[in-house]
Amino acid sequence: MNKQRVLFLCAHNAARSQMAEALLRKHAGDRFDVVSAGLEPTAVHPLTVRVLNEVGVDLSGHRAKGLDGLMGKTTFQLAIIVCERTQKNCPTIYPFALQRLDWPFEDPAEAQGTEEERLQKFRDVRDQIEARILDWLKTAPITK
Repeated sequence: MNKQRVLFLCAHNAARSQMAEALLRKHAGDRFDVVSAGLEPTAVHPLTVRVLNEVGVDLSGHRAKGLDGLMGKTTFQLAIIVCERTQKNCPTIYPFALQRLDWPFEDPAEAQGTEEERLQKFRDVRDQIEARILDWLKTAPITK
């Protein structure tokens, strides 16, 4: 079976797209070849690593990636945009995906408050992304 190539894209590849990549790989890595990237990559947020570890996903060795390593080198069956900022810029920068979905989630890295309040925001977004992925997997096409 050929795996469908899926790209999760956001602004910094620090939280949401990293979560989405890891969670789709966890739930359907046998069906999808999953990558994430950011328009302006920074670094994987430490709270992203922490909340994924809580659900048994290890991000050791993961780094924030940009589109420069992907542009013109590969085609994706699906690009899933997980933030509004990137959503506005994607029609011009990501034409090499066969299909595009927009799944905007709030940026947990912008959360204010105590460490526990910020951590809870990361958990909330992680859980929202996981629920969206699990729901999507019910109807996602299976490639043969």
